[in-house]
Amino acid sequence: MASLFFTAKAHGLLLRWIRPLLYHGIALTSGLVALGVLPIAETGQAWALNAYCQVTQADALAKENLRKSALSGDSTAQEQYQAMVRQHTEALRQCRSSTWPQRQAVWVRLYPCDLQPGILDALFDRMVNLGYNEVYVEAFYGGQVLLPQADNPTVWPSVVQAAGYERRDLLAEAIATGRQRGLRVDAWVFALNFGYSYGLRTDRQQVLAVNGRGQTTYSYAKEGASSNPDEVFVDPYHSQAQADYASMLGAVLRRQPDGVLFDYVRYPRGVGPNSVADSVDDLWIYGQASRDVFFQRAVNQQGLELMRRYISRGHLIDSDIQDVRNLYPNEPEPLWQSRVPSPPLQADQERPTPASLRPRLQAELWQLSVAHAVQGIVDFVKMAGEQARRTGIPSGAVFFPEGNQTVGTGGYDSRLQYWERFPTWMTWHPMAYAVCGNTGCILDGVRRVQTMIPSGAAPIVSPALAGIWGQATHNRPALETQMEALRRSAPNINNVSHFAYSWQDPEFDRVRKFCSL
Repeated sequence: MASLFFTAKAHGLLLRWIRPLLYHGIALTSGLVALGVLPIAETGQAWALNAYCQVTQADALAKENLRKSALSGDSTAQEQYQAMVRQHTEALRQCRSSTWPQRQAVWVRLYPCDLQPGILDALFDRMVNLGYNEVYVEAFYGGQVLLPQADNPTVWPSVVQAAGYERRDLLAEAIATGRQRGLRVDAWVFALNFGYSYGLRTDRQQVLAVNGRGQTTYSYAKEGASSNPDEVFVDPYHSQAQADYASMLGAVLRRQPDGVLFDYVRYPRGVGPNSVADSVDDLWIYGQASRDVFFQRAVNQQGLELMRRYISRGHLIDSDIQDVRNLYPNEPEPLWQSRVPSPPLQADQERPTPASLRPRLQAELWQLSVAHAVQGIVDFVKMAGEQARRTGIPSGAVFFPEGNQTVGTGGYDSRLQYWERFPTWMTWHPMAYAVCGNTGCILDGVRRVQTMIPSGAAPIVSPALAGIWGQATHNRPALETQMEALRRSAPNINNVSHFAYSWQDPEFDRVRKFCSL
């Protein structure tokens, strides 16, 4: 068969035509509807892939029909199906090795019904059909973990809780199914967002991050101050948070994914005025663990006392400076980490007055407080990445390109996602999700990341794009339009991912999500 290449427009029309036929021919079990069988193509042929390494309509339908026939017990169809899977695997490998980008990934959430016979095969077949050779499987999210109930050592409930499925390991089965098709399968896990279920635990209230108004991230979200009421963030300095996370991550890593991606490596994103942190009370550093580490950053007693007064009141007053001088007269000035001592006073110099020092000291304490909040995030993701690295599994960090911006005069994006400080031995996954009706703002986000890479470092940058093949959506160009613009703008980038698989197969996602085991 001669190779067949489609234009982007024709390809989009093809996908919109073929999807309704593909969505429902999934399985012969409860909750999923099987439609009629279409003619089966001959096997043993050379498989045609288009310019995006995607299979043709005929081949996709033929493989799906073989899968359904094999599932019903047809041994001949089973052999033909497995042969076709192997042939598509090899065709995709060859195509991706010579087609930009060499690694093209898709983000996916699995559901309990994916444990029904044949569903994982159907799901990963469709990923191969769309030209993906890597999959990011969501393994810890929304306060639940993709581990079997019978082997879940974590404090989070398992995604699959149906009776009779206690020992089925959906994550391990997904990894195996993807690898049968030559796919890299990575585990995608949330980091500091431990989820709503964690926020409900009476034995973990002290672990939640707290701001200067006495709000935990749980109460903050419930009051509508954050962008998502189900997001509950922990204090990254808390040893219990670190231990709980290490336990979860260790269980995921024992399934031997090809990589692990850390998402939500940040604090909550506030809404309205809460989207900007411009006061120390806005910072999530008031939990006991964070406060303890903050005070350890004092270099002398004057510094410690000023730090205490600053975060307790939210600002300094002139008398604070005179008070610490009186309390610790043998210390020339307050000091803390990063503060450079002043030159010794000359004989003819007078000691600066508290009123003259207060603005500068207060500004420096604000910067220290922000740096402390940021350092907690950086230390947490580094700790998690090192845990993965000890097992030989590479890791990556997911972030918003604009999550580290200053806002106005002295304010910061409330997420405090200073990704340029993330380990450069991790892959960096900027979520280039900007919306402006064209690719300009999307490319701006990627360029921002490339220009802010620390000097001498060379992390792999793997942008995540949001969209649908063959169709503009949510004021975003179609994926092929975004991909072509990215290829022209940043040809040195060779890893790209697409959020999300559910966008490509919304009906397939819906029936998988809402069916019952």
